Amino acid sequence: MTNRLFSLLMLALIAAGLAGCQSAPVRDPAYAPMRPVIPPPAPMGNGSIYQAGYERSWFEDMRARRVGDMLTIKLAEKTDAKKKATTAVKKSNSNSVTNPTILGSTPQFNAPGLLPLASNNNNNLGFSLESEHDFSGEGDSAQNNELTGDVTVTVIEVLPNGYLMVRGEKRIGINQGNEYVKVSGIVRPADIDSTNTVLSTRLADPTIVYKGDGAVADSNVMGWFAKFFISALFPF
Repeated sequence: MTNRLFSLLMLALIAAGLAGCQSAPVRDPAYAPMRPVIPPPAPMGNGSIYQAGYERSWFEDMRARRVGDMLTIKLAEKTDAKKKATTAVKKSNSNSVTNPTILGSTPQFNAPGLLPLASNNNNNLGFSLESEHDFSGEGDSAQNNELTGDVTVTVIEVLPNGYLMVRGEKRIGINQGNEYVKVSGIVRPADIDSTNTVLSTRLADPTIVYKGDGAVADSNVMGWFAKFFISALFPF
């Protein structure tokens, strides 16, 4: 039994060691590059020197315009969000009912076990009730993010209005981890400059993901036991 436990422990240590080794970056099929569409064979025997769809302009720029063309996205994302909330609630209630007069007299009674009826020990139907509630809350939140860099993507579809749907991924393996930058969105051809570059702030319906894996990324992840104490499941 002891040997078996020792073997299981050694296997667990070996598995943990292998998991800590750096692995090659993993490609995301959802951001795979799009290959250019292969044109159909040119028609033969029609007597024309130039065939439609196979011409090339000598003076056109090299901006992306077809499926499979490459386009460089210049990341220029910067967000600065602040939020502050202050709440104060105060409520006071006071109710009082005097002893009523019935048929010209005020009723009085003795509860069981009390002293005999006396002027300083009267019991009547009058009562009073007072309550007070006070609540004060204050919250403050601030967040700053900045992402810069370049990612070259490919055109995956040309929309009927000429706009370009693009997507791409950059994978970087550094020391004991990998970093991934994924970009997708819709580009208007007029926003592409002469260097075939467009700002990320010009993307429509943008999706920009920056994440990593490995030892460095794992060290910044909160454990499940610590998450429990800040989750909605924690009753206190």
